[in-house]
Amino acid sequence: MKRLVLAGAGHAHALVLRQLAQAPLAGVEVVVVSPEPLAPYSGMVPGWLAGLYSFDDIVIDMPPLARAAGALWRQTALQAIDPACRQLQLADGTVLDYDVLSLNVGSTLRPPAAQHAWMLPLRPLSLLRQRLDQLLDLAARDSGLGSVTAVGGGAAGFEALLALLQRLRRLQPGRRIQGRLITRSQALFPGLSSAARRAAHRALAQAGVVVQFDTGWSDTIDQGSDVVLWATGAQAHDWQIDPARRGALAVDADGFVRIDAQLRSVSHPQVFAVGDCASWAGRSLPKAGVHAVRMGPALGQNLRVALGAPGASIDHRPQRHFLALLATGDGRAIASRGPFGAEGAWAWRWKDRIDRRFLAQFRGGMP
Repeated sequence: MKRLVLAGAGHAHALVLRQLAQAPLAGVEVVVVSPEPLAPYSGMVPGWLAGLYSFDDIVIDMPPLARAAGALWRQTALQAIDPACRQLQLADGTVLDYDVLSLNVGSTLRPPAAQHAWMLPLRPLSLLRQRLDQLLDLAARDSGLGSVTAVGGGAAGFEALLALLQRLRRLQPGRRIQGRLITRSQALFPGLSSAARRAAHRALAQAGVVVQFDTGWSDTIDQGSDVVLWATGAQAHDWQIDPARRGALAVDADGFVRIDAQLRSVSHPQVFAVGDCASWAGRSLPKAGVHAVRMGPALGQNLRVALGAPGASIDHRPQRHFLALLATGDGRAIASRGPFGAEGAWAWRWKDRIDRRFLAQFRGGMP
């Protein structure tokens, strides 16, 4: 019997498990490895930060999904890979053999050690949840939080800052809470339409957020902030950047696994990688959940072929223009696709419907 290991509980692996539940693979043992049983859907994280969703509203419960697919659930983390021997070293001390391996482990952040501010890194989401609960408990007891700074000028920092400001201001209606966004870039969202960028600047101005360009982290920012949202660029996990822990698996300069158009490792074709942990050949892809979701169907088909099922492998073709919906924390959103950009409560309702529809396919009697 062959063994397929799905390492990570990302969006693409959820889609693969749903596909396996609907069409099982004969003669294949499937093992799912992840340190957390609840996998948050990244598109709904800003709404959760704003208090518009509960945490249960935004997660996929992976163990039941694995059982529906006939897969074995292992709640532990990946520590190292030996691609030559096709083995994984897990955090629980065990070694797991595989015939085909798929990596959907996301990315991480390594924030500095703040001395004065309450640090909230946006990755991993399990840590963010823990830290947010502690922060909200402080705010509910009128702890005197007066300022929130987001470090990072991408969509994550923008959405998280506006969401958390809304949440804290509701908890402390009599207190003035300042907002600040700092970025090393010279502009916000260069990949979005000009109309969407203007809408983003308006949303920040309406929320009283000061934007500082060409600015990095410093002791002054630490001392001048009560809360810091660390939302800089995604980083590879420790095992990816350590040659002793990844073996000869090919990675790019930042440690992300290099893959081809069929989502396979360029050095070890029995290893697949998708989502944030992967580095797409030819052009850089944003570390965004939309790309992992769109990789899901191709990944499912190509894993089947790699395990001997009939059919042909297919190439994944990333969209050059995709719909971006940025929540502004106040029941509104900004929509952008290609040259188009608009804002309003209708965009939030649209985003909410899309996100809920995605999660609904993993609930309520799936498959």
